[in-house]
Amino acid sequence: MIYVFKFIANLILPPGCFILLLIIWAVLQYSREKKIPKLALIVAALIYITSIPLTANFLIHSLEYKFNPPSKLDGDVIVMLGGGATLSSPDISGIGSLSGSSANRLLTTARLYNKTKLPIIISGGSVYGENGSEAEIAKRQLIDLGINEKDIIAEDKSRTTTENALYTSKIMKEHNFSKPILVTSAFHMDRSIMNFTNADIKSAIPYPSDYFTNAKLTIGLRSFIPNASSFDTNVIALHEYLGMLQLWVCRLSSTFGSSSNLMKNQF
Repeated sequence: MIYVFKFIANLILPPGCFILLLIIWAVLQYSREKKIPKLALIVAALIYITSIPLTANFLIHSLEYKFNPPSKLDGDVIVMLGGGATLSSPDISGIGSLSGSSANRLLTTARLYNKTKLPIIISGGSVYGENGSEAEIAKRQLIDLGINEKDIIAEDKSRTTTENALYTSKIMKEHNFSKPILVTSAFHMDRSIMNFTNADIKSAIPYPSDYFTNAKLTIGLRSFIPNASSFDTNVIALHEYLGMLQLWVCRLSSTFGSSSNLMKNQF
């Protein structure tokens, strides 16, 4: 019975209700004018395809499993990329807290530190010019978890993955680091490695975290029921592919001739 209620809820809530309304409108139009409203059906189909777990899991899974966690942690620094924060929300030890993806990356970073005792660089600023930064929030929370403050470097200027790579590269050179263990969400790792390679960090060791999907995908009835979460996952995956497309185009056009050019072509 619980699955029936979930199915009904998904039809009532967006985006399911939009699909249902478009289909009802198409049926009413056809009954009146004996003409199929193709645009309504096309829009309904597009909303449906982009809001079902089947497409969401396929797209995000294709990104998440390009890199596996390494068996050997032989880097000389841990680099964590920010993934979103609420900069003015209340927290246990201050103001600002990390989003779900950032919090998962932080947990992985803390566990890697406990295993390796390597220094940490946290990269993430304020995208929209608000007070505070992801890096400072993450630093405070890592200190709360018992990590020594002197082992944490906060890079709080970057707003994009491109800037993450550029500013981190500068810090690494200043501290003579050469082989970072790169921590970010699994779906974000491919684009991150591309950006770090473009920033002359070609020895990064990918350590993916924050997985959306299981290693082995399964298909069932739920895979075809639209929901807002799957729509959001599809948008995340498409955003990554769009970002990688931009990097490939810039690389082909030799735009990455210098750091200044790289900064101009960020996503």
